[in-house]
Amino acid sequence: MSAIRLTSSQKRVLTALVNLAENTDRPISGRKIAESIDRNAGTVRNQMQSLRDLQLVEGIPGPDGGYVPTDGAYDALDLERMDDAETTPIAVDGTPVDGVNVEAIDLSSVANPDLCRAELVIRGPVGPFEPGDHVTVGPTPATGLRLSGIIDATNVDGNTLLLRIDGMETPAEAAS
Repeated sequence: MSAIRLTSSQKRVLTALVNLAENTDRPISGRKIAESIDRNAGTVRNQMQSLRDLQLVEGIPGPDGGYVPTDGAYDALDLERMDDAETTPIAVDGTPVDGVNVEAIDLSSVANPDLCRAELVIRGPVGPFEPGDHVTVGPTPATGLRLSGIIDATNVDGNTLLLRIDGMETPAEAAS
């Protein structure tokens, strides 16, 4: 199968749909997608037509209708389905953010405590996060790692948060 090339607008809309569709068995409305990426609902409807033509989404008619991503959508975005995945929670100022799960943590600059950074790839909308927010991540399912820090930047298209780390602990450290 050849790789599907998406425009930046198509990718943004499709990424939003996939994120909103995680952990739900209901179609996602165009209005909800538009709100999550701060776009007009008409723009989303136009993009959905082209994404349907590419067989990346299915349109569900009716009052409870909306859109559902196909397996092809996950392939086009190079994502795995998270249906049975363990969760890694995230909180802003101690308040858990519902509907968001941390998919990956990429640590960089760990040798220098003043420059320790992490890139968090999340599933769910980036909208609840703003630069300057203090976030806590974890515990991770495999190791129980917990991170905390300040958000330096958000990237809606890549579903990433750039975090300036101010704390990191594992269960062994917490017990001692």
